[in-house]
Amino acid sequence: MTNRLARALGWASLGLGAAQVAAPGAVGRLAGIGDSAPVRGTVVLVGARELFHAMLLLGSRVPAPWVWTRVAGDILDLTMLGRAVATRAGRRRLRVVAVTGAVAGIAAADLWTALRASRRGVGGPDERAGNLYASITVNRPRQEVYRYWRDIENLPRFMIHLESVRVTGDGHSRWRVKAPANLTVEWDAEIVEDRPGEMLAWRSLPGSTVGSGGLVRFADAPGGRGTEVRVELRYDVPGGRIGLAVARLLGEHPEQQVRDDLRRFKQIVETGEVVRSEGSPEGTRAFRQVTQRPAQPVMRGFP
Repeated sequence: MTNRLARALGWASLGLGAAQVAAPGAVGRLAGIGDSAPVRGTVVLVGARELFHAMLLLGSRVPAPWVWTRVAGDILDLTMLGRAVATRAGRRRLRVVAVTGAVAGIAAADLWTALRASRRGVGGPDERAGNLYASITVNRPRQEVYRYWRDIENLPRFMIHLESVRVTGDGHSRWRVKAPANLTVEWDAEIVEDRPGEMLAWRSLPGSTVGSGGLVRFADAPGGRGTEVRVELRYDVPGGRIGLAVARLLGEHPEQQVRDDLRRFKQIVETGEVVRSEGSPEGTRAFRQVTQRPAQPVMRGFP
């Protein structure tokens, strides 16, 4: 219940922030605080802050603890509106008073939600931002599925963020990953446990630029439907929880990434290739689906 309320507040922040950033003059006039350049600048800043609240509340799996950021923003808003009430007169002052009352009501809802989350411990030890779990069923025999994954140089074929994995010998490998701004990140990893046909576990070596590890389990699916592949990953989130919230909002959360990767893995093992289209040339990917459209035939010129 508390998390649902927090998410509803996130949608409110999104709508309000978008309006403030897109039309600061109109918002200022409606609120009775004016349409001067300083006012418009302040409204845009407040709108950007509201969008930040929306990012945290809508991007987090357990959003309730982030409501405290809205409470802090409410205090700032009420302080600024109180000053505006003291300096306006007539109908403009009445508008500011009305807006102040509305903000006070919203602040009460924010505070109630934040206190409720704190009393119940929402988002405490249950939110393990650095661990994720995903699974998929592949319609192929277990040994075949294991062998494909065990050849870790195959991983870039279905893990879209991986540029390469190069085996360096003795259970060690060199991983190269795409990063924002056309950068790449590399680190060394090692296989720490290998049970043929059952389980494979790995981790980055001490001192690596990326701290990560995980394991994948292979089991016969019920009813002879192939192989259940279960992945458990541990990772370090750049930027901590805020970075995680940003990633979730952009569709690049590690949990979504690994689910997309597993769907591509299933396609490769079952059909030999990733299903692609003109509308989604890299195959299944969450961020692409935000603006997904029906694929169109590739137009060819006529001689």
